[in-house]
Amino acid sequence: MVSNKMQDVEMKDSKIKSKDNKAEEASKPTDSETPAEEVKDPNVLTLEDLKQHIQLIEKSVQLKDSRFVSRVLRSLTTTRKKLNHNVLVALINGYFTPPANDKNRLLQYLEQPNSMDTDSKPLVFQPRSAKASAHPLLPEVSTYICLLLLIYLIDNQLHEKAVNWSKVLVEKLCSLNRRSLDGLQAKCYFYYARAHELDGQLETIRSFLHTRLRTAALHSDIDGQASLLNLLLRNYLHYDLYDQADKLVSKSAFPELANNNEWARFLYYLGRIKAIQLDYSDAHKNLLQAIRKAPQSGAPGFRQTVQKLAVTVELLLGDIPERSLFREPIYKKALAPYFQLTQAVRTGNLAKFTDTLSQHGEKFRADGTYTLIVRLRHNVIKTGVRMINISYSKISLADIATKLQLDSPEDAEYIVAKAIRDNVIDATINHEHGYVQSKENPDIYSTKEPMAAFHQRITFCLDVHNSSVMAMRFPPKSYNKDLESADERREREQLELESAKEIADEDFDGF
Repeated sequence: MVSNKMQDVEMKDSKIKSKDNKAEEASKPTDSETPAEEVKDPNVLTLEDLKQHIQLIEKSVQLKDSRFVSRVLRSLTTTRKKLNHNVLVALINGYFTPPANDKNRLLQYLEQPNSMDTDSKPLVFQPRSAKASAHPLLPEVSTYICLLLLIYLIDNQLHEKAVNWSKVLVEKLCSLNRRSLDGLQAKCYFYYARAHELDGQLETIRSFLHTRLRTAALHSDIDGQASLLNLLLRNYLHYDLYDQADKLVSKSAFPELANNNEWARFLYYLGRIKAIQLDYSDAHKNLLQAIRKAPQSGAPGFRQTVQKLAVTVELLLGDIPERSLFREPIYKKALAPYFQLTQAVRTGNLAKFTDTLSQHGEKFRADGTYTLIVRLRHNVIKTGVRMINISYSKISLADIATKLQLDSPEDAEYIVAKAIRDNVIDATINHEHGYVQSKENPDIYSTKEPMAAFHQRITFCLDVHNSSVMAMRFPPKSYNKDLESADERREREQLELESAKEIADEDFDGF
């Protein structure tokens, strides 16, 4: 009995201990429940990214390779969203050491920050060692930091400060002549013009842009030439100076090695000029190339703007855009007024065209396509005349005036005569009895139209192939990796001579 009682006590103690152990294990945090690493401050992460960008710029200067600077400039779109007052102050204090004269000038433009930016504590950022701080900052690095400040001022709608600081930055760039600055310099010119445009002073910088374009051409600065030429075209088109813009294009050559973004802007501006000058075929070709060269995953605003003009030009050419274009998510809302316009032109409904023009006239003016859309009235009438010609073999001019909602049969007679002259319809007018007699439609395959259509498609495919080959990128001097040096060539030639002598001696011995 005693032994049984002892066993019961031991079993109870073991149960109690096991329960205590389970409670302790349950109270201990498991691996999955371990506290996660502390989340870093977004400002600190931004400063680390900027430090990496500056290291890439320094590497680009050391290796004389512009690809690293291009990588930094491509990331500006992401970087500008993370900029704030505290980040810029820490960046300036970290890179501009006390002997630097530009530090106080930069901080002057950050004296009145937004309230949201000053909620957090000042950041401590020391990217340079004491030894590196003794050396002056590279002009490329200081230019990049100044560019970030200019972008920050523009994004925060401090237009007056942005204009003043852009002038200081551009004056500083004019005193430098370094090829490693070409990419940064072109970007600075862009934001310099953007600051003046937002402040309503775009006309005042036109002569300066012309001067810098000449300098860039003399220095063979491809990035500067492309950027400045686009800025001048934008300047002219902003004030509707199409003749001056056309003269600039005719007397200057856009660099073929420019990046795709600059090419897309140039082709869009060229398409606008050609459309105003009634050269719709070249305008439509340039606009299609601009859409193709534009970023496919970004820049939705630019693509929408180009597509609006492309749809208008295509309607002026007498073609109807694909319906699937208006269903794409990126274009569905932006091109809604143009879809109504397309429906009116396709059906030849003059009343619907007039209603669409009056309803969306302000939007068309804001898009800069109102002047071109007004010209579409003649296309709507031509489409109506063509549909009447297909439906009726013989119809009076009075009935045509009624269907097209014209004022009198005389207006209908003039429009039909013009359509016959332009080969829109194949018919004859009986002026005595006042009717139009349609002719039989000939077989289209007996004409040259199929050949012209195939020729146009083949030309387009060849242009796409050529531009794709030109757009391919290769590392600099990669073509001579497999080429032998002068010493290797001498050794090879010496070995060839020796082997030739040995073969000749063997042949002689055999003989």
